[in-house]
Amino acid sequence: MHTRALGSQGLVVSAIGLGCMGMSQSYGESDEAESTATLELALDLGVTLFDTADVYGPFTNEVLVGRALAPRRDEVVIATKFGNERRDDGTWAGVNGRPEYVHACCDASLSRLGTDRIDLYYQHRVDPTVPVEETFGALGELVDAGKVRFLGISEAAPDTIARAHRTHPVSAVQSEYSLFTRDPEDGVLARCRELGIGFVPFSPLGRGMLSGSLTSAEQFEPGDFRRGSPRFSEKNFDANLATVRRLSELAQDKGVTPAQLALAWVLDRGQDIVPIPGTKRRRYLEENIDALEIELSDEDRAVIEDIAPVGVAAGDRYAPDQMRRVNL
Repeated sequence: MHTRALGSQGLVVSAIGLGCMGMSQSYGESDEAESTATLELALDLGVTLFDTADVYGPFTNEVLVGRALAPRRDEVVIATKFGNERRDDGTWAGVNGRPEYVHACCDASLSRLGTDRIDLYYQHRVDPTVPVEETFGALGELVDAGKVRFLGISEAAPDTIARAHRTHPVSAVQSEYSLFTRDPEDGVLARCRELGIGFVPFSPLGRGMLSGSLTSAEQFEPGDFRRGSPRFSEKNFDANLATVRRLSELAQDKGVTPAQLALAWVLDRGQDIVPIPGTKRRRYLEENIDALEIELSDEDRAVIEDIAPVGVAAGDRYAPDQMRRVNL
């Protein structure tokens, strides 16, 4: 397994990680046995970065991940998040970056994960009512206390990233990034590189669209959040599928899958980038990891750019209320 550094504070992880959210929510029914087997296989294949959050489930994904990784805890980097507040019944309560909430969330996550430290702790969304300096001041206290090793921030604007980093060094910024979502190229990636911060793309396969396995929005199970996503609506699905078909032709010419080509493109964007494609199935995990062996030529890059230039995706990645909570 190749490794890459996230930030300049000493955090080194596998060049590709595993996003665990879909094991507990958002993409249809859960299968705990298959999810556990997928986590265990990831360990055997050399994956060391595992990404979860307190609200996934809600509150159950950390338990699943912590239990599966416990036998080899010292070999892995567990990343989790706070800030998207949900009530005990799972209903949405808002974004919360207050210092006392930060401390309470950390203790709760440590308990659910069954561990004594969080390796990488992200602010999941920026709270516009609380200065980021106050939030990261509290996070710094958690580092000083030994409860957290490294800090991150998710879906934040360039200036917010810089303010957080001035308060306490940030090792990683996590945002959605793929051939269909290139927002981070509008300042975030440049700010990360200016400050020596690593970048962790989630949904590098465009929430499954870039895998080439989707042919109709009717494939989604009841409860799959993509049923309400603008990018997967009847209005936009066919336009996005047409782009994927062109990418699939290039992938076939290279003897790889569309998913592997899409991941290879993200990995090729810089050695400071560590994507975390999410899956709850072993067969997709192995396919994703094999993308590490793909090398893109200058001609490949040019063809991909021609097929999928900035803004090629039809429809926003989130519904309007969720879009208002990103890039703050």
